[in-house]
Amino acid sequence: MMSGNRCVMIPEFGDVPGFEPFRIEKKDWHDGILVRSPNWLGDAVMSIPALVQLHSLLPEFCGLFVLCPKGIAPLFRALPCVDRVVPLSDPHSFLSAGERLTVKRLQPGIGILFNNSFRDALSLKLARVPMLFGAKARNRSWLLKRSYAFPKRITAALNRPHQAAKYMAIAEALGAAPWDGHLPEFRDLVIREELSPELDALLRKERILALAGGAAYGAAKRWPAPSFGSVADRWIREKDGFVVALGSKSERAIADEILAGLPEDRVMNAAGSTSLEELMLILKHSSMCVANDSGVMHLAAVLGVPGVAPFGSTDPVATSPLSRKWRIVFDKIECAPCFRRVCPKGTKECFDSLTPEFVWDVMKDIPLS
Repeated sequence: MMSGNRCVMIPEFGDVPGFEPFRIEKKDWHDGILVRSPNWLGDAVMSIPALVQLHSLLPEFCGLFVLCPKGIAPLFRALPCVDRVVPLSDPHSFLSAGERLTVKRLQPGIGILFNNSFRDALSLKLARVPMLFGAKARNRSWLLKRSYAFPKRITAALNRPHQAAKYMAIAEALGAAPWDGHLPEFRDLVIREELSPELDALLRKERILALAGGAAYGAAKRWPAPSFGSVADRWIREKDGFVVALGSKSERAIADEILAGLPEDRVMNAAGSTSLEELMLILKHSSMCVANDSGVMHLAAVLGVPGVAPFGSTDPVATSPLSRKWRIVFDKIECAPCFRRVCPKGTKECFDSLTPEFVWDVMKDIPLS
């Protein structure tokens, strides 16, 4: 469907870059693989296909361990392919003495870095992980057994490979089988504390539309809040549904703007008031999601929720959700994607043609979960 440069795209994983295979000998595995996850929720979700395939590669009695920021640890704990999660108290610092000791006790023979940090490569060396693998970045290649060069991002162009395919390329270079496109099942989510009455009532409702109008990277990624509000209004009127606005604490004002003027008994502002486990529960109970290019978008997609994502300053080819149940709406104007946090022109023209009516028409063609 096209209108000028405006288009609707079905997410595609695309081709995986090929690298020279590295054969891991039996003696090199030790007790398994340790993966240093990306710090951002969306990037962490995009690493899941590689994690699934790496787990299948492991010899018997070896484990797959994930080192990650504590805020996203529940995501990896919910994945059956992950045997142990090591949460980091400060992902922007060297490993603490306790974290380094935990890594040593796990005795991984292989370490994989799905971030570009020099500091983390050195930290894992100091934790005595024998062989490290990761992208060639920040002068750290001398710390790695193999480093992998990916093409630089080009502004105002659609870039391949997909971010998830980059993670998968490293896994395949170590012997993992290609990903078949199937998303993993998640373990039943365990909520440590009793659900609030508001959240308990929300999870009993039907026809929930989840909206994520924020985007931590910056305002240039954000479809206008009034446009989200228009979609929410039609969902309530035409689907007799309920709307929940999601996001971080800093995005609560955006959620308020989205829900302004809508019937109070049909909406809930949950931005900043949920744990990651609770956010995952809400998404699993939702019929559909409309979200900017954000962690919520990626999380909803991997949990099986269908949805629509308006893309502006970021790349719908490189960071699309990992689900063909989603549709991306995008206008390829001359300067998009610019990858800027704030629109240089101050206009966000890339969103102008992505009207609420256009997005609603796209939503109507997607089966609800």
